[in-house]
Amino acid sequence: MTQGELRALAESVAREAGALLRDAFRDPNLRVTSKSTPTDLVSEADHNAERLIRERIEAARPGDGVLGEEGGDHAGTSGIRWVVDPLDGTVNFLFGIPQWAVSIAAEDEHGALVGVVYDPTRDELFSAERDGAPLLDGRPITASTKADMATALVGTGFGYDAEVRRAQAVVAARLLPEVRDLRRLGAAAIDLAWTACGRLDAYYEHGLNAWDLAAGGLICERAGLDVRPLEPVGPSNPGVLVAPSALADALEPWLA
Repeated sequence: MTQGELRALAESVAREAGALLRDAFRDPNLRVTSKSTPTDLVSEADHNAERLIRERIEAARPGDGVLGEEGGDHAGTSGIRWVVDPLDGTVNFLFGIPQWAVSIAAEDEHGALVGVVYDPTRDELFSAERDGAPLLDGRPITASTKADMATALVGTGFGYDAEVRRAQAVVAARLLPEVRDLRRLGAAAIDLAWTACGRLDAYYEHGLNAWDLAAGGLICERAGLDVRPLEPVGPSNPGVLVAPSALADALEPWLA
């Protein structure tokens, strides 16, 4: 398959998974359990969406690997691996907040080949190929070019572990007076997509996983933004800073 064909497959599967999730949204009977902490929730809808995504990918490309947030890492033989977050923003989803997404990327040994972030409640589909322009519903998007930190609207996110949150709060408190404002919207994939299309000037978060970043990170790269790794804070995993280059230079020292 070409990059375009891989993107078309990811878009189709993301839309189908998004339709499944829309049907389950605000279902009072949805079964919910916790994972790493009592605040780290997973729902029946997460599992159903990932199962659908894996089945569709396996049917179309049986030799590919799949890494999913809920179903683990399945090794393939083709050299292509799909990185899937079936429901990014589970807490928003469970509380009836329409800020959650399906994130699907395909990667090879050189990194991401295609990335798709689908926001079912707004019916917005963000996508990119390694060699193509970033798109929103098939139309090119443009990222912010802001360099001035004082007028920058910056997105961020927080982890589930209390000690990670404590360290993240120190960073946010230090940064908040220096920027226009911070936004914590609760779905990393949408934060990344919104940064790629200029709704946010920048985004940072400590403690991301591969499935949080794979699709949205490529979309941001193709929008011309810097996608820079961040060292962990406290006991967090490493993170990411996404911004126009000059703004990233200004922000980075505040995020350690």
